[in-house]
Amino acid sequence: MLSERKIISQEPTQYATKEDFCRIFRADMNRLYLLSFLLTGNHQSAERCFVRGLEDSAKGPVFKEWAESWARRTIIRNAIQVVRPRPLDRNTASVGDGVTAPARIAAVMELPAFDRFVFVMAVLEGYSDQECALFMDCTREEVVTARTRALQQVARSDQIVAMRVGVGSNEARAQEDHGCNRQSQLALPAAISA
Repeated sequence: MLSERKIISQEPTQYATKEDFCRIFRADMNRLYLLSFLLTGNHQSAERCFVRGLEDSAKGPVFKEWAESWARRTIIRNAIQVVRPRPLDRNTASVGDGVTAPARIAAVMELPAFDRFVFVMAVLEGYSDQECALFMDCTREEVVTARTRALQQVARSDQIVAMRVGVGSNEARAQEDHGCNRQSQLALPAAISA
């Protein structure tokens, strides 16, 4: 009556180690820092979130295959704790430190904090509305509204940049509008100034 079942031996699940996270943060430093910078809106907070992200990533057991997404998730969580974006918050971030940001980075930085978080999480990182709402302790409707506002504002910024480049067609003006000046290349990580 009972049939014999063959049990397949499986290797134990591999968890990411501190060394794995160090390797991820070193190899993907520009992208992870850019994520932190876009969320927090300034370099000092971005550096703090980046370092805390590295420290916090290795605290819990995480499957090795999920380590990269876990690192980004940890940075997002830390940025939310630092900035505490709320739906009614209409303050914008500033790059500060005399740094000229590339036009597309500047367009994101001009968004109010809550809209900026939603834009980065939903549009750039691909989180669902529900995930964004859970992370930021708000409703899905607030996330949808913020994402719509952010997309409209960023689209307007892109149109303005395109008009400025078209009007002043010399190379220096085009480089300036796209943030390729020497000052921004020195002050921002390669991923931001590229």
